[in-house]
Amino acid sequence: MLPIQDALPLLKDPARIFITTHHKPDGDAIGSMLGLYHYLKGKGHFVTAVSPSEVPEFLMWMPGANGLINYESDADAAKKALANADLVFCLDFNDLNRTKHLELPLAEATQPRILIDHHLFPKDVWTYGMSIPAKSSTCEMVYDFINLSGDNALIDKNIAACLYVGVMTDTGSFKFPATTASVHRMIADLMERGINHTAIHEDVYDAWSESRMRFLGYVLIERMQVFRKYNSALITLSRKDMNLFNVQNGDTEGLVNYPLSIAGIKFATLITERSDEVKLSFRSKGPFDVSKVARLYFDGGGHFNASGGRAKTSFDETIVYFKKILSDIHPK
Repeated sequence: MLPIQDALPLLKDPARIFITTHHKPDGDAIGSMLGLYHYLKGKGHFVTAVSPSEVPEFLMWMPGANGLINYESDADAAKKALANADLVFCLDFNDLNRTKHLELPLAEATQPRILIDHHLFPKDVWTYGMSIPAKSSTCEMVYDFINLSGDNALIDKNIAACLYVGVMTDTGSFKFPATTASVHRMIADLMERGINHTAIHEDVYDAWSESRMRFLGYVLIERMQVFRKYNSALITLSRKDMNLFNVQNGDTEGLVNYPLSIAGIKFATLITERSDEVKLSFRSKGPFDVSKVARLYFDGGGHFNASGGRAKTSFDETIVYFKKILSDIHPK
């Protein structure tokens, strides 16, 4: 993979650009994609942004979100945009399989693929890119990319709002270790563009439905197990649980973090039964590498303190297996 600055000459003249991110996108995925979308549009490029799946409802207020193509509901339009593109930007994922159904079209694309991502161990499938796991978020890296291009002055209120969302959500509202001094300097710059950070926080975190709030109560009372001996906690969610509360896309966002608020708990896991797979999310506090757990046991990966994976076994079998290995993998 060549350095991303080597791709800058490709952006000197108007180009047709395709942008995408990972399946089941979160705030950083959508924020980085829309932030880059608005920036490239402002430079005179013809840009199409495609989400591999539905955008969570709590992010639909973001500038440009209504114009995104959902690959799962309009694959033909997405494939047409990809076929007509001159360049392909891939944001917030390190392996094409993270886009799920979009993986094969991306793999077969012959255009230069440009990566902007902060996950560990990127696959060798990109022409240009920057991969910096120490960065707080992909949104921070899009901000760096704009500055690398000499275009800081082009960051308007829409771009600033999008990038703010990704940094805010991926840093746990600026509390995680990756919240460096440079992150705060970036946030100060974005605020000077006129964003209302209080309103953005409310739009993301204080716009729950009543059913989602009741679902959270149910999860913490009925579906969370605490293993004091292992400094660990586990939440398990079956399809029956989610149907009981009519759980919508994005309603499980952040659930895995709640057990870490319990004194002494350093490792939290969420096992979710989906229609086509069993998904695992891992979070930790301190010097416990959950990305290693994800890679070694669950065909996944991610960050040191925040990772995910998937299981090939059934929901119930996965729970049994996880509890079996917990005695070996837990933080000491």
